[in-house]
Amino acid sequence: MSTTRAARIAGGLLAAGVLLGGCSFSSENVSCSGTSCTATLSTDDAKAEVLGQTLTFGGIEDGRASLSVGGASVSCAEGEKVNAGPLELSCSGVTEDSVELTARLG
Repeated sequence: MSTTRAARIAGGLLAAGVLLGGCSFSSENVSCSGTSCTATLSTDDAKAEVLGQTLTFGGIEDGRASLSVGGASVSCAEGEKVNAGPLELSCSGVTEDSVELTARLG
């Protein structure tokens, strides 16, 4: 087996482990365990990688956070759940300039 093929197989197994919940990590604004991540996005941290998807924060208007995942744009208020692309987002906190949410693969 070539080194390149072995690396591809290892990379595929690692990706499968992440998708199947065999992973936990955290960064400054994202913390994940299994197939669920919590994130706090603000005007300072407008993007985060969550469960293999780029989650973008567009701001707050009338108490609703504007978010996008892939080509799907949604908004949510505190306590709401919405679907955005492959993710289900639960907005647990919305302030003047940030949103705290939990993301799960939908």
